[in-house]
Amino acid sequence: MRPVAEQVQLVVERAMFLKRRWRIEAPDGTEFGFDLETRLNHGCVIHQIDTHDYVVLQQPELIYEIETPTPEFAALVGWKVGNLHFPIQVLSDRIRILHDSAITQLFEREKWKVVEATAIFNPMRVVPHAS
Repeated sequence: MRPVAEQVQLVVERAMFLKRRWRIEAPDGTEFGFDLETRLNHGCVIHQIDTHDYVVLQQPELIYEIETPTPEFAALVGWKVGNLHFPIQVLSDRIRILHDSAITQLFEREKWKVVEATAIFNPMRVVPHAS
């Protein structure tokens, strides 16, 4: 991938990354329409020309981050948030959760220290139960 100065960045909402059919216009007016076999990810180059790359970036979202100093605490947070059916992003030392009033109430009730942040939210993918 080329340096930022040689990129045309297309910033999209997270939901767009779930789609297999894309229609989008770049900031320079170039239009794209394509079908995908697999999903795109934040930072993917979708087209290259001699002078620059067209890069798809995910728009940051308002989230909560909670530090998880032990595996036991991480499991507890994941279990309680999972019971509310909210997606989570598990990182090596913290968990990210979408900003929502139900989650705010959970954190207040449990007296867990959380931080509001704006970040790229990439939740775990749901895997269906085996039959």
